[in-house]
Amino acid sequence: MPGTSILNSKSMSFLKKYLNNAAPTGYEWTGQKIWMDYLKPYVDEFITDTYGSAVAIINPKAEYKVVIEGHADEISWYVNYISEKGLIYVVRNGGSDHQIAPSKLVNIHTKIGIVKGVFGWPAIHTRNKGKEEAPKPDNICIDCGCETKEEVEKLGVHVGCVITYPDEFHVLNKSNFVCRALDNRMGGFMIAEVARLLSENKKTLPFGLYVTNSVQEEVGLRGAEMITQTIKPNMAIITDVTHDTTTPMIDPKKEGAVKNGSGPVIAYAPAVQQKLRDLITETAEDNNIPFQRAALSRATGTDTDAFAYSNGGVPSALISLPLRYMHTTVEMVHRYDVENVIKLIYETLLNIKGRETFSYFD
Repeated sequence: MPGTSILNSKSMSFLKKYLNNAAPTGYEWTGQKIWMDYLKPYVDEFITDTYGSAVAIINPKAEYKVVIEGHADEISWYVNYISEKGLIYVVRNGGSDHQIAPSKLVNIHTKIGIVKGVFGWPAIHTRNKGKEEAPKPDNICIDCGCETKEEVEKLGVHVGCVITYPDEFHVLNKSNFVCRALDNRMGGFMIAEVARLLSENKKTLPFGLYVTNSVQEEVGLRGAEMITQTIKPNMAIITDVTHDTTTPMIDPKKEGAVKNGSGPVIAYAPAVQQKLRDLITETAEDNNIPFQRAALSRATGTDTDAFAYSNGGVPSALISLPLRYMHTTVEMVHRYDVENVIKLIYETLLNIKGRETFSYFD
């Protein structure tokens, strides 16, 4: 597999559809349905939970259970207050960046459909150049073309409506995928591709594989906390995104040295079980899969933490996808890295015998 392109036209069609669909935290189910429909030919069965996490299972009767996991949600906003003049003020749903909001088009999700709006901002001509006020959560607001609160409410907008950006999938310079919500629907895409390859290559696994797309990671790893208790896995490999630290205004001495196009990033952190991590790095080396390393102080900040510290301790590891401009509408990843994350997870699974304890005391 190394050296070959593994993303076909069907893969790319799925990726575009999956990314362009809105799936904010707490409202992931439409994206989960797209994901499950794609995986149907490649897996044996599905389980879901009441908050929307979805698991595609290969070999469900096996006692030994291996999870590969990404998360399905994207950052967004909530309607928090509607002024008498019809302006909408917001609060975050996840780590939404207030500095990118001004001049952005938004979709306000209501029971009767999408209402369009814009994050307005005073024109440069009218601002006090000696006292430039920066965008802040308490001064950005959405204008949907209404003059009164009553007009806004007639559109179906109320406090609690979720707000997303409509920015869709693009490819820059043939190899760079750009969209909002690459964090972390790329993870859901990559683990789905692993399942596709196992099926198409007719690989039989000596364990049950639980391809898990968790919800609510952006608000504290909540979906992973729930679904790991349902699955009760023997081990877990998590994939998420991490920062390309070569971009302006990022200090690699602080954030580490990671670059788009240089391969998957294997994490070193307390939650990462060392023997499992060693299996992954050795697999990469044996299969000539390029990779980078990252050291993470204390928590990883990903669903790895939720899986690792569940069920009395689950051997867990983190393989990250380098990404530029996280939590913006122009998140960017390199196709080369996407394919190599898929290859690395795939080849690692083929090295698992289905009875490992990863104990340090054996």
